[in-house]
Amino acid sequence: METQLDPSKDDLPLMANTSHMLMKHYVLDLDVDFKSQVIEGSIVLFFETGSSFRKVGSSVEGVCHPRSDETFKIRAFELCHIPVTNASACSSKTGYNDFAVCGKGEKDTSDKNGNHSNRAQASGISSSKKCCDIENHGSEDFLLVLDCCDLCVLKVEEVDVAAVPGIEKFTRSAKLTEGSEELGNLRNQIVHELVTLPADRWEEQLYYYTCCSQAPGCGELLFTTSTWSLEIRKAGIRIPRDFPRAIRICYKTKPEGRSVTWTTDQSGRPCVYTMGSPLNNRALFPCQEPPVAMSTWQATVRAATGFVVLMSGENSAEPIQLQEGIFSWNYYVTMPMPASTFTIAVGYWIEVKWESLATEVMTNDVISLPFSKADFRLVEGGCGHLEYPCRFQNPGATSQPVIPHRVFAPWCLKDLCAEILLELIPQCLSAAHATLGTHPFSRLDVLIVPSNFSSLGMASPHIIFLSQSVLPGGSHLCGTRLCHEIAHAWFGLAIGARDWTEEWISEGFATHLEDVFWAAAQQLPCDEAREQQELKALLRWRRLRDEVRNSEEELQVLRPKKENTGETSESGASIIKHGLKAEKIFMQVHYLKGYFLLRSLARRIGEATYFTFLRKFVQKFHGQLILSQDFLYMLLEDIPEQKGYGLSVESIFQNWLDTSGIPKLLLEESRTWKEGRLVQQVTAEVAKWIQVNRRARKGSKRKRGQDEVAFQKLLPDQLVLLLESLLEEKTLCPRTLQCLEKTYRLQEQDAEVRHRWCELVVKHKYAAGYGAVEKFLWEDQAMGVKRTNGYVLSQSGGRDVILKRKDHREILLIYLLLNHGGTRISLTLDIKGKIM
Repeated sequence: METQLDPSKDDLPLMANTSHMLMKHYVLDLDVDFKSQVIEGSIVLFFETGSSFRKVGSSVEGVCHPRSDETFKIRAFELCHIPVTNASACSSKTGYNDFAVCGKGEKDTSDKNGNHSNRAQASGISSSKKCCDIENHGSEDFLLVLDCCDLCVLKVEEVDVAAVPGIEKFTRSAKLTEGSEELGNLRNQIVHELVTLPADRWEEQLYYYTCCSQAPGCGELLFTTSTWSLEIRKAGIRIPRDFPRAIRICYKTKPEGRSVTWTTDQSGRPCVYTMGSPLNNRALFPCQEPPVAMSTWQATVRAATGFVVLMSGENSAEPIQLQEGIFSWNYYVTMPMPASTFTIAVGYWIEVKWESLATEVMTNDVISLPFSKADFRLVEGGCGHLEYPCRFQNPGATSQPVIPHRVFAPWCLKDLCAEILLELIPQCLSAAHATLGTHPFSRLDVLIVPSNFSSLGMASPHIIFLSQSVLPGGSHLCGTRLCHEIAHAWFGLAIGARDWTEEWISEGFATHLEDVFWAAAQQLPCDEAREQQELKALLRWRRLRDEVRNSEEELQVLRPKKENTGETSESGASIIKHGLKAEKIFMQVHYLKGYFLLRSLARRIGEATYFTFLRKFVQKFHGQLILSQDFLYMLLEDIPEQKGYGLSVESIFQNWLDTSGIPKLLLEESRTWKEGRLVQQVTAEVAKWIQVNRRARKGSKRKRGQDEVAFQKLLPDQLVLLLESLLEEKTLCPRTLQCLEKTYRLQEQDAEVRHRWCELVVKHKYAAGYGAVEKFLWEDQAMGVKRTNGYVLSQSGGRDVILKRKDHREILLIYLLLNHGGTRISLTLDIKGKIM
């Protein structure tokens, strides 16, 4: 970075100098130790020189080759297990990784935080002073900067890829020379040839990545760690072109590392998983965090007997026993993606299966929508992304509405998952395929994560995490959330934001598509689907309105860097504005404002026209990173008649993306949603409850059956609107609340409904409902409750509220009162579940 960063501020630095060196593939070899809560092992990184030093242009276009999922399954084991007889790398606690023990007799150079360094002086966050003037070939050594945080780095070394048997095929000369400089150039040549192999040789490429990752080291590299980075250099190497292209880093995580969480599942058994930290994976392994560093990967993970290792890999890995009590799991991917998409979950997960094959076949129906088959034709003229085995060029994949999928959960939730999830997944997958076409990924695992998970769901390639909060109360919340996460396969994963500040590209699209997928999954008639979507729009409007009232204006802007969006420093480093800001984690503005923009565009040009365009957009940009203007320019070019109505990229920037607050067009449209049939039903029910409350307050004792009020059955979203409307009433007496709970059986409803019920309980100090509040706080932490060691740390109106040990009930009240009115806070519980 050209400027010093202040780690105490809420901006998130991306330190990696991707313009100088660009990661193309990485190989992880790890041991998971639950006793010490540490993951230890090595990562081997394969590089190419960055965009600033390539002789060829920066175009990412390449010829795409269809991929065969069947071939994947056959060769997966063969590719991941290569015996190695001579390797020098990192120690393994199990003794069963492919590397020999290193560092015997070495002096401990770790600092007070457990970091090691073999440089004389540690550097600061900025690397500009240490780096040479690359353009002018200065005298300083070149620094490779990686994103790294909360890691103990033990050793960094160059990998002798030239020692791999058979590697001569990747060299232009017949024999390997002995000269140090020439041998270094030869190693770099080998890596270059390996990372640029065509897509139809992916199996061979993966095989040699494995061999090279297990090759011996050929010299330690100098390194140092700082708050946000790992800096590596080789003495005498001054330019990126001469820097080693294959390096091995031996390291271990720290128990307090922020990329993974160590906890217990709902059955009380230990587990660890990546929980979607703002830091992404830099506290799990050293990497290049900027999205432009799109790479493939493979991983070997060892864990004790009984543990199941799930990862975001393309293959459905099977465990291999190494010795008594130790099993190894191997995953890989061939589609280049940012390091932030890597996901792992290790625990005593149980696979949830159908009781009979007949039941499975019945739920695997194909959903049809009135779209032309021509919309799903293979991409003409090849794809526009980096070359990889692409499903969009595979006829079998394009016609596959439901991809292979599995469900995993803690033992105690197995039956509930079988009842809810197994039937929903194929319906939602088929609906997504009917809407957008080819599934970008070949398979899907769905995991119910521990109760401390901070969101209702999180999507990664080939795996979705769901909170247990989506399971109770019927299929509505589970189905809508599943549709949201499935939508991320296209928007957020296969198509990603080139600048992380444009979160709306991922979340806005997923929120908009969630409604479309769910309506198709339920096979609702058009009128009924439209009514439900208008009700949902009103609920989201109310949430956006409350959030805009209770948040800082600068956090409400969807494109905060405006015309500078996508720009980085000369080295490729950049800053994510407010990336670590606590309240930003709970904000929904990029979901909601992005959703309303897309909804507005679809209504303006017509739903059918919009989704025909969206499928074209997916066909063109899958496997690539985009900015807002890529989508908007293509939309207006594809539908030029919209320009006559004053719709332009500039006007959309001005009204929707570059400003805070609520767009004027949205304010006008919101008035029409109250006229919908489903909303009118709720309005009528609210009036009934207000009348019931008046009678109860007067103490009226009428005979049974006299003037009894008949209440209508309401949909889950209608119940949410009803309770939100009743929250606006100044006083509801205990008799009214008791009747309300009994009428709708509120404690049996989904988490969204129960959250509003808890707010009513707290607001009106309804003591009979405190048990429901306590149960909600413990079981539904995905709704905004955090469990760690320590105090309650909350935010209300911009003030930090720190609560030490207080009365149990008082803290429950404080939590929900602070949450009321659109402000989200986090509640801290100790590891036993007691409120601190």
